[in-house]
Amino acid sequence: MQGARQRAEALHKMLADSGQRADYCLGLEGGLDVATENGTRRVFLESWAYVTDGVRGHFGCSGSIEIPELLAEEVLARGTELSIAIDRYAGAVGIRDGQGAWGVLSDNLVSRQESFRLAVVVAFAPFYNVKMYRPAAQAAG
Repeated sequence: MQGARQRAEALHKMLADSGQRADYCLGLEGGLDVATENGTRRVFLESWAYVTDGVRGHFGCSGSIEIPELLAEEVLARGTELSIAIDRYAGAVGIRDGQGAWGVLSDNLVSRQESFRLAVVVAFAPFYNVKMYRPAAQAAG
């Protein structure tokens, strides 16, 4: 989440510093979420988006896909970047730039692009569905 926010806010600042503006600035970032379920560690890959209009900002997430324990160990315990680890794990090169880890893990049922598309759509929800996201005081009145 932090990486997606930082990317969007850096873009907003860069544009402002150069005298330009955009209606929205968007940041994307993938990440791992570690959870324990029934005493077992489970690691999930998530795709995050953060969109800001310079005043408000909102997150969206794609959902998640569980990654195999060997892959999780490589990334979490050894500190290997996921893009390098997934190439080694799958025996391929450049997975990140193609189907992504999502594609490899879901047997191409969900691509990296599709996971980020969903994250972007839901991050924009408070902007395109304003009536559902209005402040509580307005909703009560």
